[in-house]
Amino acid sequence: MNRIYILLISACVLIGQNVLAQTGATDIRVEPANWWVGMRTKEVEILFRKEALGDFTLKLAPSKGVSLVKVEKGDSPNYLFATIRISPGTPAQTLRFVFEKGSARFEHAYPLLARDQNARAQGVNYKDILYLIFPDRFANGNPANDNVAGMLEGLQRDSLTGRHGGDLKGIRDHLDYVKDLGMTAIWLNPELENDQRQASYHGYAVTDHYRIDRRFGTNEEYRELVQQCHKMGLKVVRDVVLNHIGDQHYWMKDLPFKDWVNVWPAFQRTNYRAAALMDPYASDFDKKLFNNGWFDLAMPDLNQRNPHVARYLIQQAIWWVEYAGIDDLRIDTYTYSDQTFCSAWSKALREEYPNMVLYGEIWEYAVPLQGFFAANQPMKRANFNSNLPGVIDFNVCFAIREMLTQEQKWNEGAGKVYYTLAQDYFYEDPLRNMIMLDNHDMTRIYSHIGEDLGKFKCGMALLLTLRGVPQIYYATEILDTGFEAPSHGNIRKDFPGGWPGDKADKFKATGRTTTENEAFNYVRTLSRYRNQTPALQNGKLMQFVPENGVYVYFRYDAGKTVMVAVNSSAKATQLDMKRFAERTKGYRKAREVVSGMVWESLDKIDLPAHTPLVLELQ
Repeated sequence: MNRIYILLISACVLIGQNVLAQTGATDIRVEPANWWVGMRTKEVEILFRKEALGDFTLKLAPSKGVSLVKVEKGDSPNYLFATIRISPGTPAQTLRFVFEKGSARFEHAYPLLARDQNARAQGVNYKDILYLIFPDRFANGNPANDNVAGMLEGLQRDSLTGRHGGDLKGIRDHLDYVKDLGMTAIWLNPELENDQRQASYHGYAVTDHYRIDRRFGTNEEYRELVQQCHKMGLKVVRDVVLNHIGDQHYWMKDLPFKDWVNVWPAFQRTNYRAAALMDPYASDFDKKLFNNGWFDLAMPDLNQRNPHVARYLIQQAIWWVEYAGIDDLRIDTYTYSDQTFCSAWSKALREEYPNMVLYGEIWEYAVPLQGFFAANQPMKRANFNSNLPGVIDFNVCFAIREMLTQEQKWNEGAGKVYYTLAQDYFYEDPLRNMIMLDNHDMTRIYSHIGEDLGKFKCGMALLLTLRGVPQIYYATEILDTGFEAPSHGNIRKDFPGGWPGDKADKFKATGRTTTENEAFNYVRTLSRYRNQTPALQNGKLMQFVPENGVYVYFRYDAGKTVMVAVNSSAKATQLDMKRFAERTKGYRKAREVVSGMVWESLDKIDLPAHTPLVLELQ
């Protein structure tokens, strides 16, 4: 690596940590703070902000392979938007932007970096198991950043909605635990600055799009976390919020354009009804209210129909992937954003990084409503493609949760899982769907099922053997509890052992109860088995109609057949294996992959109440 490249990288790191750059006595905000040569994205729009900047003319000093396409003023007098075009073969260099107004003149140095050739954007797929981590509640590795001068909220560990001090170093310190559990990727709830007055811990009200929240760490620490994950064979998924921002974002004090956010005569909350977008009988008012209404009083709704907003959000997502080496993206509140924009955003990201899948949060209560937003689905939308390959499969989640808590009827209980998967024709590739038992917005699965270990194992067996990409919420494996109401803080509790002085350290077996270790070991064993079994990753799926609360299906490929039998009922039963002869033909015995128990005959199999069996046929 030559000296010039090292200097450029150093400049990028410094600017990336604080996009308020300085040139002499002139403070100017620049976003993105740098770009790279050799990207598929050839044009970049740079936002410049400084008081009365709109009165200045902007020029680009002569450079190799870079031209200034246009300069546009915002509605605010404090913004200029400059679009540059980077020609193929352009070398890494530092651009010089020149601002002039009469005798006043200043310059801004803008780094164009060579791309780092290390791994990035590997994409998360059916081979992976994701571990979802709430950064503020996982582990406090650096108490020195618990309180940061000038930020609106400090440490409030005794408050369910306060900041508890978890940070990036805490996550990095416990990557061995994540790896040992059998996870292959981590997804962090948003780590960007949320300098909000209340509940800033959750991360979904961004106030600076190019800065890691200082109470979590720095931009450089985030990049180092990603690099460490890659060294350990872990991928990293970033949580992207396109729909809204926090009301303390600098934009809200000085909107670049009057329509930068969706404005109503008075505060108007969204109706949360994505069905309005596909309802053939929906009113235009309901559609507008869903897309343009604010998600919450402190979360202004971005207007992605404004081309500058759209380009900003596309570039910001690319910038973080390139800067930090992120592997894939999860898109928060995907359905609430303008769908034409979402399609363009997804297309741009996948053109730049073809291995990315992109997972949209589509919290809807029917497969057709959920599938409506998936890319290339058979039930095509006229002249429109979402370009979104992956959806977070809430309907499979809801079905499993129902199966574990309700008796089977025609299409309820175990039947709900069967009927949900029977609708997989709605997706181009259901293997790209992300599946889960719970997440940061839902009652913890162990609480939902009445803290029943047998039901917990049934749920985990389904999660880790069905089609799709499994996601496990942090501390689920140690039977963490919590109900969604009355506060989401109940389902986002601190991981025991992540803070100095905790009574128990549940990162270690010695700190867990016997029951917690049984649950942990069950998840660990099944996760590791899935990691080494292609039939459970991208093998075919054959399911049989559930009977009396017993659901049986097979995952298989040319090399292996795995039979999964889940008894969700309160009664023991005996499986007559003749019913499954089309999949068991040629096999004489089976090994249960968690316990190691071997069935020497496949004539009949006893199945106790609330018990799963994951059988490798032999």
